[in-house]
Amino acid sequence: MMKPLGIAGAALALCAVSGAAQAAECETLTLGSAISLTGKYATNGVHAKNGYEFAIKKIKENGGIKVGDKCYNFNVIYYDDESKGDRGATLAERLISQDKVQYMLGPYSSGLTKAIAPVTEKYEIPMVEAEGASRSLFNKGYKYLFAVLSTSEQYLASAITLAAEMAEKNGKEPSSVKVAVAVENDPFSLDIRAGVLDDAKKFGMKIVVDEKLPRDLSDMSAILTKVKLVKPDVLIVSGHSKGAATAVRQIGEMKIKVPMVAITHCEAADVTGKFPDSAEGVLCSTQWAETLSYEDPIFGTASNYEKEFKAAYPEYTEKTVPYQTAQASAAVYVFKDAFERAGSLDKNKVRDALTATDMSTFYGKIKFSEAGNNIAKPMVLRQIQNGKYNVVAPSEFASHPLTWPRETK
Repeated sequence: MMKPLGIAGAALALCAVSGAAQAAECETLTLGSAISLTGKYATNGVHAKNGYEFAIKKIKENGGIKVGDKCYNFNVIYYDDESKGDRGATLAERLISQDKVQYMLGPYSSGLTKAIAPVTEKYEIPMVEAEGASRSLFNKGYKYLFAVLSTSEQYLASAITLAAEMAEKNGKEPSSVKVAVAVENDPFSLDIRAGVLDDAKKFGMKIVVDEKLPRDLSDMSAILTKVKLVKPDVLIVSGHSKGAATAVRQIGEMKIKVPMVAITHCEAADVTGKFPDSAEGVLCSTQWAETLSYEDPIFGTASNYEKEFKAAYPEYTEKTVPYQTAQASAAVYVFKDAFERAGSLDKNKVRDALTATDMSTFYGKIKFSEAGNNIAKPMVLRQIQNGKYNVVAPSEFASHPLTWPRETK
């Protein structure tokens, strides 16, 4: 027999039904997105699309977007950019010129965002993007580009600080630390390299390997052979999902022993599911974690977002929800907030509202600099410990102590 809801429960249920009914009567507000559904960025492109769609559903369930005395529900026109910049730019033109889209959600990757941003800027189309972190995007003077994520030079720089701390803890000078760097030749990864080299230089650390990953990201054995020879204390790798999978697989196959290994895109590549033994102890940069104490009225807490997203997309049940998904949802939420504050569908009024964004979300705080990047949210590092992603840095967010040196199974 079903337990009675009680007055409070009945009221909440009534509000939910009322909100859903009202949202069903809302008009459609169309956004556009060229996104990678095939090609080398397809894994993360799908994660981002799922994040967009989940946010659209949640906003609809909560009464839609209120603009003046009207309400709207988001709808997105998607085109597959095939992980190619020139196609992304062409599709952006199509969305704006043919489909008459006035507002854009970003593509996946810094490279694709770099290709599309000149198009949206030319047509004065506000674009809120969640997957292009390269700092080179924010020195062009763009007025219509807004990014919810932290910029790329911050992704793995904190690993260098951690390595310095570990050296001192063990009675050594930070300058004694040897660093190996292997990154993809794309704007995002090159920025990560720049951030790592800058931080290593501050500590006087020696860079013993500094290599670009092969174009197809399928084999880094030649680089790992050098790593094995020079025996660095820290190995930094950035090559999106495919590069992460290749690195973790080959580090295991070649029995590479490095005290600290730090990689981007671990969750998106599902390294714990595919290579559980060799993934153990790897440090993974993340924009967001479900254990962080962020929350908002639409998605609830970070942990609630993860729970509800997994319920909506069961294919994520046995793995960590990628931060690419969470930040995609945050981008949609930012648009809702901007439309409501603008009180208008005029694209320039929406753009002006975006510049004044200052909000707390399940993903973290979001506030844009004049250049359009988010200046309110830090990066965190998680370490894979017994197959789980545990936050180890910065210290104020840490849920677990760092395991050092890295212990492989």
